[in-house]
Amino acid sequence: MTTLETPAAPASAPAERVAAATRAWRTLRSSRAAATGLAVVAVHLLVALLAPVLTSYDPIANNASQALLGPSWEHLAGTDQYGRDVLARVLYGGRYALGVSVAATLLTMALGTVIGCAAALRGGWFDDLLMRVLDAVLSVPSILALLVIVTALGTGPGVIVFAIGVVYIPQVIRVVRGAALAVVPADYVTAARARGESTWSILRREVLPNITDVVCVETAMRASWVVLLISSLSFLGFGADPPTPDWGLMVAENRTAITVVPMASLAPIIALATLVVGLNLAADGLSKAWGVDRIREGS
Repeated sequence: MTTLETPAAPASAPAERVAAATRAWRTLRSSRAAATGLAVVAVHLLVALLAPVLTSYDPIANNASQALLGPSWEHLAGTDQYGRDVLARVLYGGRYALGVSVAATLLTMALGTVIGCAAALRGGWFDDLLMRVLDAVLSVPSILALLVIVTALGTGPGVIVFAIGVVYIPQVIRVVRGAALAVVPADYVTAARARGESTWSILRREVLPNITDVVCVETAMRASWVVLLISSLSFLGFGADPPTPDWGLMVAENRTAITVVPMASLAPIIALATLVVGLNLAADGLSKAWGVDRIREGS
């Protein structure tokens, strides 16, 4: 007499997500690019937080008698045309760059992720209308949209964060929507809908945990672009107001004296370049570790 074996029950969605996260973490630890990039970003964060401890100079205090000095034991990176210590301004400039960049990136990713997931879940006319609106917004050059917003609303951290959100949220929506569309047909999402769960509940419990890798890679990549964009606005005179210590503003202020005190321009450029390289290394490392195809996802 033969007995029928009961087939093993499929693993639950939460168990699958935990296993996937464990595998991803093990893979991530073996990624030298991601580890190096995250280490560089961590160093920048630490230096920005410890700026008052690392230098005794006021980054905005003018001293005409100390203007345009080269590197020395007293001023390791020299002084600018106003007699301000260059190293102090670079250290404190990291606070402004990182503070505004983190706020803008978090706002952009939070709204873009929620709207992108909602569009994938709802589908139908809502998804079609949203995509047509995004196409119209994305047809406007980013730098032009930024300049229009800051010209109309003025400068300041709040305006810059808002302007960057307007420019980058549509791009994040498209990327996250593409990732969420691959998750929506899954059985556990169908089961959640059959149970009558709300769209927000399905988004939070079923969709988001399964696209965390895409969101993390997108966050690192967007952060590097945001840092460059903020510095570019400051360089053009639409970002930080003098005498705020900001890397882009420092380059703009000292570019005419680059042959006299080159470190006044080179120091903020080096700081900006290392931060952007660190963020890009983190994004590339995470992308390879988690198997996220950034081109396929629309980034």
